[in-house]
Amino acid sequence: MSRNSGRFIAIAVVLVLAGVYTILRDRQGPDTGVPEAVAVAPAPDPASAPAPAPEPAVTPEAADLGLSIQIAGEANGTVVIDLLEDVAPGHAARIAALAKSGAYDGVVFHRVIDGFMAQTGDVTFGKSGGEGFDMRRAGMGGSDLPDLKAEFSDIPFERGVVGMARSQSPDSANSQFFIMFDAGPFLNGQYTVVGKVTEGMEVVDAIKRGDARANGAVLGEPDRMVAVTVTGE
Repeated sequence: MSRNSGRFIAIAVVLVLAGVYTILRDRQGPDTGVPEAVAVAPAPDPASAPAPAPEPAVTPEAADLGLSIQIAGEANGTVVIDLLEDVAPGHAARIAALAKSGAYDGVVFHRVIDGFMAQTGDVTFGKSGGEGFDMRRAGMGGSDLPDLKAEFSDIPFERGVVGMARSQSPDSANSQFFIMFDAGPFLNGQYTVVGKVTEGMEVVDAIKRGDARANGAVLGEPDRMVAVTVTGE
């Protein structure tokens, strides 16, 4: 082989080696000296992730509007009444307002008929211990608020039901109410049902009875509502 041919082969080998080096270099990552890594999606930033929806607040159910009546006399104890706002909203609101103002405190049970009902609520003439109190006038008055339009319903008058007393006019109920000792179906649809006794019916049963010959008028010292407070507000 001539000297020139040997030089040509040497140059060719150098060129081939240079090409191989270039190919290997191009397969490496920039400035790292290691093969390029497969692209991977970056992990989400916790700070930028949407916050979970807050749990809905739990609102406690409102307690039912009612009365707590402390009774003294032959009967002694507490009677709890649930006022039926959904049945007779106007009458329930009236009783609650009078009770809240203290108008019922000291008012007597002026008419009590055995086997029928006990009536009270005359805030004008029925307050015992007041100046000029006359039991003979108890039951003749009401509050100074307007009379209420009837709110009759299909709820029957049964034991423990509370009804609104009225005169001959259906729209004359004002402040007086009565509690049933026993069922009185003849009252159904004729008087407004405003509530029901939920506790203390044994106290109601012990209320001093009136004279049957005097349409249930109580003679002597009557039982009374010492304090009437509103519950469930």
